[in-house]
Amino acid sequence: MNKILVICSSCTGNTEMMAKAIVHYIQKQEHHVVYKSFEFDVIDVKELLEYDLVLIGTHSADDGQIPYEAEDFYNELNEVDFTGRLIGVFGSGESFYDVFCESIELMGNHLEHLGAKLVPDRLKVELEPDDDDLIRCEAFAEKACSMIDEVL
Repeated sequence: MNKILVICSSCTGNTEMMAKAIVHYIQKQEHHVVYKSFEFDVIDVKELLEYDLVLIGTHSADDGQIPYEAEDFYNELNEVDFTGRLIGVFGSGESFYDVFCESIELMGNHLEHLGAKLVPDRLKVELEPDDDDLIRCEAFAEKACSMIDEVL
């Protein structure tokens, strides 16, 4: 049984809906999954090393910046060696902004720069996920879980 951490920041509940669909899929696969929220839980970046897979969801604040509640986490990532660690990024945004879901790109690029092996698809959803988007969330989780054995 693999240990998986899902962390999420959600201002309007859209990214949280995505995270819950991902967690639900992972639970059905009988993996051990822990769900944490940037808004309500203390998240120590070193804790990420205790998991076989980490999935990080953020909404895009203002013009695509990392959300306020995840800024410290984002900066503290520099303190850990993520070489070869399997991490996926996902989230919701609004195409009204110049760059759609920029925070997902920022988080993913930062983790790649720190040596993480990223799940190839950075899952992005426009505003509230619909049924098709929730199916994409499950497919994202399935792909991420399938990559665990490749990394271990």
